[in-house]
Amino acid sequence: MSLTDKDVNHVARLARLALTDEEREKYRGQLARILDYIRHLEKYDTKDVPPTSHVVPLSNVWREDEARPWADPESILANAPEREGNFFKVKKVIE
Repeated sequence: MSLTDKDVNHVARLARLALTDEEREKYRGQLARILDYIRHLEKYDTKDVPPTSHVVPLSNVWREDEARPWADPESILANAPEREGNFFKVKKVIE
């Protein structure tokens, strides 16, 4: 199956891309190779492979978020562009 200009334009529109004629030709070839590879993969039996969103299982490795006193707040605040007491001072972001 060869891709047409209409196919490439459709994909470009979905991706919100404005393509030149040169880019359209370049991407037509790239998309064709991607689709050929997918057709190549279709010959493998995957009915017993469960759907996954990640190749390896993910789990949250973070500790519980708890407030703890810090022994030396000066070491943290030393790099602050602005500070007010023992706090970082930041510009107002809400109008």
